[in-house]
Amino acid sequence: MFVDWSLDRLRDYLPARDEPADFDEFWSATLNEAREAQWPAEFTPYDAGLSTVDVYDVTFPGFAGQPVRGWFLLPRHTTGRLPCVVEYIGYGGGRGLPHDWLVWSAAGYAHLVMDTRGQGSNGWLAGDTPDPDPVGPPQTPGFMTRGIGDPRHYYYRRVFTDAVRAVDAARAHPRVDPDRVVVAGGSQGGGITLAVAGLVDGLAAAMPDVPFLCHYRRATEITDAFPYGEIVSYLKTHRDDLDRVFATLRYFDGVNFAARANAPTRFSVALMDSVCPPSTVFAAYNHYAGAEKDIAVWPYNGHEGGAGFQRREQLQFLRTLLNTTAPTA
Repeated sequence: MFVDWSLDRLRDYLPARDEPADFDEFWSATLNEAREAQWPAEFTPYDAGLSTVDVYDVTFPGFAGQPVRGWFLLPRHTTGRLPCVVEYIGYGGGRGLPHDWLVWSAAGYAHLVMDTRGQGSNGWLAGDTPDPDPVGPPQTPGFMTRGIGDPRHYYYRRVFTDAVRAVDAARAHPRVDPDRVVVAGGSQGGGITLAVAGLVDGLAAAMPDVPFLCHYRRATEITDAFPYGEIVSYLKTHRDDLDRVFATLRYFDGVNFAARANAPTRFSVALMDSVCPPSTVFAAYNHYAGAEKDIAVWPYNGHEGGAGFQRREQLQFLRTLLNTTAPTA
């Protein structure tokens, strides 16, 4: 069933943004600190048993210079600099194996898949990047409340920083055109995409699918689905922490990042999605600052969104935007 308002109301939904006064300073200092701890990214050839794609096992410096893993895929039999899609993964998933990620290289793009620190052990895609947590306060199972009492120690400060540094690593690779880097992902990956779009200048495009990590307060009030339910579970126990929790989340809300993003974008939303309710997605989309934007609405779908149909739209969107064609031998 539909889980939120009518589509007409959703298209007009523009809630006031709840944003700390030092939002920009917080993120500028965070990224500067990470870049001061940088070291050269490593791209090690990896035999994935594939005949049309060259695969590299990637390690690059993320938050505080901590190593983050990934895969880098290049379409074989191509030369010169290519546009690159940097992709972020849904909640609980890790980088998996190279053959899990063949669409973008098959379409002629370089493709960097970022492993999500601490994730990849919930049964669908394995991960290889630890999350060194300097504080380790009590939390609910999952990642949504890890360090949530202080924005400096919140889990997603580390993840979003990793994601920005993944773009840096891609842009520095000699086979990547640094002016044609696209960020993309679904669910958690969509929320990370929005954060990067708001923090990185000069992106060619941003493609957040059914994005998570947006409009937290409303999400926790209208759905009992997880992962937003982790915040609810935490506050059921930590009753005195409500104001502090939402004060932290103001620094990590996709709505606030969207208001700073200007790359051409294609969102997606599903009207039967109880995991990322449509009003939370439209809150970010309607605040998105870029002039070239559109959103695909999937009326009778849940959190799977448009799946392959949405990927088909993305392929056409990038082919038109970047004037690319499929690779030839």
